[in-house]
Parts: sequence; C-alpha cells; structure tokens
Amino acid sequence: MRYLLLLELLFFALFLQAKEVPYLSGRVVDEVGVLDQETVNYLNQLLKTHEDSTSNQIAVLIIQSLEGEILEEYSLKVAETWGLGQKDRDNGVLLLISLDDRKLRIEVGYGLEGVLTDALSSNIIRNEITPAFRVDDYSEGVRAGTESIIKSIRGEYSADISTSDLSNINNDIPWFIRLFMGFIFLIVVGTFTYVALFSKGCSGWGLYLFLIPFYLTFPMFILGITAGIVLFLIYFFGFLFLKIIYFKTPAGKKFYDHRSSSIKTSNFSSGSGWSSGGSSFSGGGGSFGGGGSSGSW
Repeated sequence: MRYLLLLELLFFALFLQAKEVPYLSGRVVDEVGVLDQETVNYLNQLLKTHEDSTSNQIAVLIIQSLEGEILEEYSLKVAETWGLGQKDRDNGVLLLISLDDRKLRIEVGYGLEGVLTDALSSNIIRNEITPAFRVDDYSEGVRAGTESIIKSIRGEYSADISTSDLSNINNDIPWFIRLFMGFIFLIVVGTFTYVALFSKGCSGWGLYLFLIPFYLTFPMFILGITAGIVLFLIYFFGFLFLKIIYFKTPAGKKFYDHRSSSIKTSNFSSGSGWSSGGSSFSGGGGSFGGGGSSGSW
C-alpha cells in the first residue's frame, strides 16, 4: 500500500510538471509577443481565407519555452488538444515555435501528410523560416513559413534537395542505424547483384537495371553523398566491364561458367512483388500521427 501511494505521488508530480497547452484564442497564438500586429492581422486573414476555401485549419503557436518537454511530443499534444482540422478529414497543421529553446516544428494532420510531406516541411523550416529567425526577424520567418505551408498544400511549393541537404540527412542518422542499413544492403542487394552478374540471358541484365535505383539512393544515406556516388559508379560501370569485356576473355569465361553453373535463375523467375496499400486517414476531431518535421536555429 505504501509503494502504491508513492507511485501515485510520482505520477501526480510528473503531471504537475507537464507544460499546459495554451488556450486556442485564434489562428495565431503569440504568447511571447514577438510578431508585429501587421503580421498577426495578415496571417489571421490569410489562414481564414485558406480555411474558407479548403476547410484546412492552420494555426501558429509561439511559446517562450518548452520547459523541459520534448518538442515533438508537446507539438502533438497541442495539435490534438486544439483539434485542428475537420473531424472527417484530419486536415490540420500546427506551426509551433519555442523561442528560448530555438526550436520549431511543423505538425501535420493525417489528411495532409500526402501533400505537406516530411521532406517539404523540412525544406520550409530550413529555407524559409530559420534564415529569418537567425537574424531575429520572427515576423518575416513566420510569414514566409505560413505562406509556404499553404503553397505546399496547393502543390505550388517544391522541396529542392541539394547536395548539402543530403549530407545533413546522412549526418542525422545514428551510426548504428547506418551500420544496420549497410549490413542489410550488403546481404540483400549484394546477393541480387551476384545473381545478376552470373545469370545468363536477359534475366541478368533485367536485374542489373532493377538494382540501379537501389545503388543510386541507399549508399548516399548510409555512406554520404560522395561515397554513395562512387559506389554507384563502381556498380554501374563495373558490371558492364565484367559482363561485356572480362567474361569474354578465356580466364573470365572460365570463371563465369564456374559461377553461373551454381545460379538457378528459375528460383528467381517468380519475381519480387511490391505492393503498397493506401493509407486510411480515419479518426475524429482532426487527428495527428506525428507527421511533419522539426528544426532549430
């Protein structure tokens, strides 16, 4: 009984420490007062017009501090508490900014994740919002970010991923995740490469073409942009060299015949099926599932 009481007190203390969700007083809730009135009026009118024409609900929240809360968890809590988006469409978006933590997040409802993707959200934060925030121009940053969110929903905004962006994505992946991805890539793609190399006829060439997208993308995220491109070029031209030139030489032909005899291409004739079921955006009251992106400045 004593331990149960202590456990209840612990949960109660944690509950008291949790940061409360502000009252939804409007489409723009600036608790800190960093936005000028002209920007607030402009954003309110912009978001109202967008909601009237699409039913999408977009809100902006600026707080002083997260007070120890995790950005993603608090953002999701605010979005769900406010119930942004229509009940049957889950089409809400929250732009949350924490000044003292210098962090921000775009939280996207289920119904808009297909148009306002994680990549687009990340691009908006990185290219439209944080440059202005770094010079303390919060009004311009919020204005540009909100306009870009609306453009993304309309399909008028594109995320141009540059070389530096890919490098940043690679740096954000923990080393043990990259190690695991590299191991899986080596086993799975390496096996298919071996089969493609020593398969006779069109099946080998077909598998070679099929593997090109995998060599073009996965190594960049695992090893980085430069090493990824090098590995892709080795595969692309190395395969051609071995197939067209080396395996035609006496030594290469002997090696090829020995290896190809162990490949039973019939085992792979069934092909590999890729299916993608459509996501069901169901739920009530503007549901959110963690879609969007976070950033800092």
